[in-house]
Amino acid sequence: MIIGIESSCDESAVALFEESSGIVFEEIASQIKLHSEYGGVVPDLASREHVKNFIPLLEHLKCFGTAEAKSIAATAKPGLPGCLNIGLAAARALSLILNIPVVEIDHLHGHLLSPFIQVHGSDPEHFHSNLKEFLPSLGLLVSGGNTILCEIAESLEFTIIAETQDDAAGEAFDKGAKLLGLPYPGGALIEKFAKLGDPKKYHFPRAFPSKLDMKFSFSGLKTSLRYFLEKFNGSIQHHSSDICASYQEAIIDMLSRKVEHALAAYPRCKSLGISGGVSNNETLRSRIFALAERFSKKFICPLPQHSGDNAAMIAFAAYVETLKCK
Repeated sequence: MIIGIESSCDESAVALFEESSGIVFEEIASQIKLHSEYGGVVPDLASREHVKNFIPLLEHLKCFGTAEAKSIAATAKPGLPGCLNIGLAAARALSLILNIPVVEIDHLHGHLLSPFIQVHGSDPEHFHSNLKEFLPSLGLLVSGGNTILCEIAESLEFTIIAETQDDAAGEAFDKGAKLLGLPYPGGALIEKFAKLGDPKKYHFPRAFPSKLDMKFSFSGLKTSLRYFLEKFNGSIQHHSSDICASYQEAIIDMLSRKVEHALAAYPRCKSLGISGGVSNNETLRSRIFALAERFSKKFICPLPQHSGDNAAMIAFAAYVETLKCK
């Protein structure tokens, strides 16, 4: 059994992973309501809330049972330094109490491996051997802080194929929503309005369209939306659905285009995974699923509760680390 602790940004989370059963306990304390008042995450406030949240979270964890735990997996990077330190401090304190080691986990690895939680759950006993059907795998991580396209090799090592040169796709969604006057976090609201609009009504630029440029960039897209809104002749409110649909289409088109380029360049990959909070966007998920079918790849994705920041993926990533030695 592995205890998982996550605190990289504004989610305080704990979980328990057991090899033969999968995720047996998980709990998240969200700070969205607090930070929505400021239109984004305030690092000092986030750190303060982690201090408050981890006390009851660890109590709940203790009540559920930690006697069989062999290690504690805690997010060590990347993230907000103050927030990361709170989670690591909680892990180290628990380590002294239970006399078990702390394993430091890369937050991005946790996200990229989160689709495999479902694979494990379908057949825990044979998970290690079943991985051969999925590896090497191509993984798209799309969140508020990161946008990465990565290959996961048979050895379970990670190789970055493409990453954002500036802003993440999730940030483009949230800041685009802010420009449109929508409350934080606005990515889900853009998706909601986009369902009612025409994605071809307005054109927004796509960065690095060439297959030779394996990069993402969303900063220019946000700027183009700002200029578009400043010059817009008419009621933005009455055209918000079309604007949201067109803006969302630009983000999704850039993401799916690079995935398509990678699938063509890495034919050895047996599966295609998508992870991160933005992976819950239905249009994006369906577009990536269609690419998986077109290139005859297995499509894998996490459950909604494992798409955003969570401790289950951190505990699971620590478990996968143990498989490298087998």
